Amino acid sequence: MSLAVAIQMDPIETIDINADSTFALALEAQRRGHGLYIYLPQALSLREGRVYARARALEVRREAGNHATLGETETLDLATMDVVLMRQDPPFDMAYITATHVLEHIHPETLVVNDPAEVRNAPEKLFVTHFPGLMPPTLISSDREEILAFRRRYEDIIVKPLFGNGGAGVFRIQPNDENLNALLEMFTEVYREPVVVQKYLPAVRQGDKRIILVDGVAVGAIDRIPPPGEARSNMHAGGRPQKAELTKRDREICEAIGPTLKARGLIFVGIDIIGGYLTEINVTSPTGIQEIDRFDGISIEKDIWDAIEARVEARPGGRPVE
Repeated sequence: MSLAVAIQMDPIETIDINADSTFALALEAQRRGHGLYIYLPQALSLREGRVYARARALEVRREAGNHATLGETETLDLATMDVVLMRQDPPFDMAYITATHVLEHIHPETLVVNDPAEVRNAPEKLFVTHFPGLMPPTLISSDREEILAFRRRYEDIIVKPLFGNGGAGVFRIQPNDENLNALLEMFTEVYREPVVVQKYLPAVRQGDKRIILVDGVAVGAIDRIPPPGEARSNMHAGGRPQKAELTKRDREICEAIGPTLKARGLIFVGIDIIGGYLTEINVTSPTGIQEIDRFDGISIEKDIWDAIEARVEARPGGRPVE
């Protein structure tokens, strides 16, 4: 049985088909015979208790410059879909949070991946604080005196916005750096939220590890190596992917958080580990599956669709997916 799948994402026309995880998911869904639609987050509406999206039918192919064919715009009642993939990029702002509230009106009868309420309750730099034994020394605060005291204790620190993404706004403040006060003034002008302050981990120079978990189980990893002179290893900041293996510590971390992820309906999750410390849990729009697939000769998108189909079948009145 084929499924009707709607993908909520940013414009597909501009994606990198060799790196975009949503593209890999769409290709696998199409290979399985599922029908695809696509719509922008701005095209989502809640009208008289029903959720609609101005969407277009979608066909995908791995052809550079010709990777997507879109049908005519039509209005979809998302309650008629089997699956909605919430895959737009952060920032995790009020527009993102509003979308989770809207999609709650159809979930779980229409399976939203990841569960919209749990996405809303698990911003990556806050969710990780529920696992304190796994993370590096961390402060989340707007209080200047608390931040200065944290710096005196750990000397070499990282300061970053609470709801940032892609490595944007991440600063390293070394012991002899005189810019912390000016940096906090800038953050205060730009953001209303507290900042995240963490002990600097020198191991970041060897890269941070992105691990993908599917339904709470680790399925693959890559190291992301920062460019010379850079403390950030995010791909958006110029990080270079490199083959990685899961260490004993990596598996301990995954086993500690995996049951919580599964119980919360967080099917597709990416976590970041630096020097044996868990630094972020990404549940909004994780990336990295294509790079891991190429290094390890696997297909994480198949694992994800297996998990999605199992959840669809497990719903009350669910039909088997063949």
